[in-house]
Amino acid sequence: MPIAVALVAVGASLIALNVSGLRERLLTSVGARPNVSPPKIDSIAVLPLDNLSGDPQQEYLADGMTKALIADLGQISALRVISRTSVMRYKGTKKSLPEIAGELNVDAVAEGSVVREGNRVRITAQLIEAKTDRHLWAHSYERDLTSVLALQGEVAQAIANEIKIKVTQQEQVRLAQARPVNPEAYELYLRGWYSLNKAQVPVDAHKAIDYFLQAIDKDPSHALAHAGLAAAYNDLGEGEGSPSSETFAKAKAAAAKALELDDGLAEGHAELARAVLALDWDWAGAEREFQRALDLNPNSAAVHAGYALHLARVGRLPEAISEAKREREIDPLRLNSYMDVGQMYYYARQYDQALEQTRKAFELDPNVNASWLLGFIYAQKGIYPDAIRAFEQERGNPYVLGHLGNAYARSGRVTEARETIAELKERLQKENVTYSISLVYAGLGEKDQAFEWLERAYKARDKGLTYLKVDPALDPLRSDPRFQDLLRRMNFPL
Repeated sequence: MPIAVALVAVGASLIALNVSGLRERLLTSVGARPNVSPPKIDSIAVLPLDNLSGDPQQEYLADGMTKALIADLGQISALRVISRTSVMRYKGTKKSLPEIAGELNVDAVAEGSVVREGNRVRITAQLIEAKTDRHLWAHSYERDLTSVLALQGEVAQAIANEIKIKVTQQEQVRLAQARPVNPEAYELYLRGWYSLNKAQVPVDAHKAIDYFLQAIDKDPSHALAHAGLAAAYNDLGEGEGSPSSETFAKAKAAAAKALELDDGLAEGHAELARAVLALDWDWAGAEREFQRALDLNPNSAAVHAGYALHLARVGRLPEAISEAKREREIDPLRLNSYMDVGQMYYYARQYDQALEQTRKAFELDPNVNASWLLGFIYAQKGIYPDAIRAFEQERGNPYVLGHLGNAYARSGRVTEARETIAELKERLQKENVTYSISLVYAGLGEKDQAFEWLERAYKARDKGLTYLKVDPALDPLRSDPRFQDLLRRMNFPL
């Protein structure tokens, strides 16, 4: 009896002193939650959900659900949510969660899986604290595919509740709002986004458009499909040699329809902003739509990127740089995030900083398609041989070809400059390259010819003309009254 009493006393002492965490382990073993203060979590990465269906053809569903969960969490303004393009780099990775969290600079990581059986879909998700690799929460959800949007919102809300992040009343309402979907239409929508996110414009953009149109045919009220269609048309319009006016008009119509169906759709506002900027030169309208999109989803790297370009085009360059840096914070592993910052510095005439950011993109991936930006920077730094070598790698792009001709002209290689003019004029039957031709004449110092082609660009609604206010290649023309008159007619803000 004395021995038993002694053992109890020792055990009680060990528990009281919490030797080796014994108290917490004992309490946990009987179902009580240890008295551990909740970690402070202000940032999160949602890793690609695993496709556990056993069917590689269902990969689009896992990727689509990952994108949707990121978008839902992204609506919470108090939380920094890493963009899809950065987290997708960890698909199939063997790296540990703390290592991934360190690379992304986040406090927590969410991971999980998706299984589809017929029209039923099951998501299993868990939340892990980054520093300690401690599991904070795990749950499994199963719904009919018609309720998949509600399911995604429910998972996002559960994560937000677990990390004790501040969610405004408006954000709570938006997370709870979820209309039923037509399963066939939703599947086609996901396939469209899967194609668009793997797009090599224009080929896969056309494939994405076909999927979105099929989704809309199945369910004309599918707002997300209309927004996806607008994104595909905008991407196509911004590609090389595209019939921009016609394409951007289709993007504008699709975005307007998406917002008619759901005005709280951030994607719809963002795509409308892109379309009215390129098609109508409606700077105020684009500003309004970008701001609305960021109100609805402050964690959208794509919207921050688009807004940064808008700010640069209207000459608000410090804001453009800040906006591009915000994009980079949300999307730290996307090569274009560094290039976008570099491009903003380029328009701000801060060429050394622009070069530094562009080189960082090459450090992440030596095969990154950034030669055009290097060419821009080298040309303005007067390093013409390097600029010309960079431009030659992408001379198939008519806009790059215009800058190549400009660099030839400024470096004294007049014959090659005039050859690029001839080459561009040959493309006029199929492509709107009027702005590019004006760039070469500006480099040659032939101002009357440059303004003649700028005027043609104005009449043709050449998309390159949206950079008129900030393009350094046109600096020799800025003091001419004709330049200021063109800015005025394009309704650029003063």
